[in-house]
Amino acid sequence: MSQYSIKDLETFTGIKAHTLRIWEKRYGVVEPGRTHTNIRTYDDDDLKRLLNISILNRHGYRISEIMKMSEKEISERVLQIMHKSVDTQSQLDNLVLAMIDLDEEYFEKTLTQSIIKIGFEDTVKYLIYPFFDRIGILWQAGSIIPAQEHFISNLIRQKLIVAIDSIIAPRKENALSYLLFLPEGEWHEMGLLFTQYLLKKWGHKVIYLGQHVPLDNLSTPLKHTQVDYIVTQFVNGITRENLQEKLQMLSSLYPGYCFLVSGRQVIQHKPNLPPHFEVYDSMDSFRALVLTHERVSTAGISA
Repeated sequence: MSQYSIKDLETFTGIKAHTLRIWEKRYGVVEPGRTHTNIRTYDDDDLKRLLNISILNRHGYRISEIMKMSEKEISERVLQIMHKSVDTQSQLDNLVLAMIDLDEEYFEKTLTQSIIKIGFEDTVKYLIYPFFDRIGILWQAGSIIPAQEHFISNLIRQKLIVAIDSIIAPRKENALSYLLFLPEGEWHEMGLLFTQYLLKKWGHKVIYLGQHVPLDNLSTPLKHTQVDYIVTQFVNGITRENLQEKLQMLSSLYPGYCFLVSGRQVIQHKPNLPPHFEVYDSMDSFRALVLTHERVSTAGISA
């Protein structure tokens, strides 16, 4: 069972720490444990209860009303809301609950409901990405255990792979070739898999190398196939100096190739980019880059 601070609960539930303290004192919403230095600690059951309370509270229920309900009644009201609502925040809360309980059925229900309502692509952009941003904060703080994160990550990874395999969009006449990889030490490939999905959907060719690829290992695939752009991401913690060094190494190893780079570390550190490197900070900006590449390619063919 994981252990959370009051700040962790604020991150997960959206309920301010000050409000949580008032609710604890006035209504006894949860009974936190205490460290030897008298700091509040919370467990999975506390988090699940507060997630359900936050959903009801966002949908108009006063905390005084909620506290008169049994646990069963709270759960039933939450389920009723979820069947009617397209509330992304509540869907996020449901993914957190599925992760904590290792509940695949609940995960499937939540994701399927979102896909039916807003489609697969928007589900990834507006539900999955914010979800990983949220748990990423807690992962770095050590507030969730690896088994929980691996469980939910693998379920989402399976969904992305199935979606990629199901694409039947024809290759464009002026299709470009993109090589996708994560550098050595990078294991979080959700963003890269979604990039693969989008490029295939848009009619381009994708060479997917996956996770943990040493930088000097790109030479073999580059010798055997035509590649127009190389796409990579930096998600794991890294200093600005080390990131700068890796980008410069890529530039030195593969001069003349165009790189598209992204990830939390690139956006946070804002490194100086070598020639022929471009940064995208969202899927919308990535789409804009791809459209620009298509126009350049078409202009070159016409000339």
